[in-house]
Amino acid sequence: MKLKKTYSSREVAALTGLTARQLQVWDSSGLMSSAIPSHRTPAGGYTERRYTPIDLFELLVLADLRRRGFTIHQLHLILRILKEQFGTRLFDATGGGGPVQLLTDGRELYARTSGGDFFNLLKTPTQPLLVVGDERLLRELSGKVRRTKRAKKRIR
Repeated sequence: MKLKKTYSSREVAALTGLTARQLQVWDSSGLMSSAIPSHRTPAGGYTERRYTPIDLFELLVLADLRRRGFTIHQLHLILRILKEQFGTRLFDATGGGGPVQLLTDGRELYARTSGGDFFNLLKTPTQPLLVVGDERLLRELSGKVRRTKRAKKRIR
């Protein structure tokens, strides 16, 4: 996939599997705002929201977490904890080379610091965990483009 400077809401919806309405709600709730917000045109219409490649990557991760069953409230909490406790954003924690790396076992979300400390982001984000067992059971989170299935043309 070739990166563009910005992506329209339609392009983001097609790449992430999110709906345009979900993007609008996430934008208005402050979960994930577009880099270039919609604004009124002189003709009375509105421009389309535009997202940067980093925004797109973060939306891919958020969409993946949502599909895994994490709630919108939990997504807000994850972004807030990353910002306030670790001083980083989702992009940096999911492949951007930041101070923490996000991992999941399918049910919980963990942050591993560059020093090797583990934190359960949704239960005790300020308390490091003692990790005993096989760390390979944890998967690193990253953004992956979802290919949407196109409807087949009917031949009449």
